[in-house]
Amino acid sequence: MSLRIHGTPFSSPYRTVAMTAEILRVKYELVKVNPLKGDALKPDFLAINPQHNIPVTEHGKFTLNESRAIVGYLATEFDKSRKLYPNDTSIHAKINQRLYFDSNVFYKRMYDITLPMILKKKEVSNVKFSLLEEATAWANDMVNVSGYVASTDGLTIADICCLATYSSIDACSLISLDPYKELNDWAKRCASQIPNYELVNQKGAMEFGELYKNNLKRTSVV
Repeated sequence: MSLRIHGTPFSSPYRTVAMTAEILRVKYELVKVNPLKGDALKPDFLAINPQHNIPVTEHGKFTLNESRAIVGYLATEFDKSRKLYPNDTSIHAKINQRLYFDSNVFYKRMYDITLPMILKKKEVSNVKFSLLEEATAWANDMVNVSGYVASTDGLTIADICCLATYSSIDACSLISLDPYKELNDWAKRCASQIPNYELVNQKGAMEFGELYKNNLKRTSVV
């Protein structure tokens, strides 16, 4: 069965799924859906995902949205070694916790800064940047334990998700990443293990960074 991924490369969640597919050597087709151009609200896309968020995958007759759910599915379906998403109960739970951390804290705090600027050219208050610095410090502490986000001895889907967020923060120059040595080393370590990394993540992250910076006009504070 072929895998189709609906999304766009500047999207961190899309890049999470693409990186996972690359690691697993799963062939996939990118179906470009650019929410900034209204693609996610078109009838053909709403037919497969009424929630109109990206990415969405189609694997045979199975359709799934939400990137962290998708990478969990891909790892379970295709990774026979179970290294990306181990069966061990405590490790599995720790990976899930890190996925929630990325979704609800790390990625969200990045998104809370970038989305108002990209959509409305509105700059956010300094508090938002302080909150992102706090989350980044937490992520730095996490990788300091074993070199990976979930205290594992190797790359997991939690690292892939957090790496997509980290690369977007870096590309947008939202905060200085210099104080987070362990996190910077972790990012390089993870990137070296992902096939076609420059194409499937870095290029899209830079595109996202340009979107943010091109709209960085101090018109109002929200």
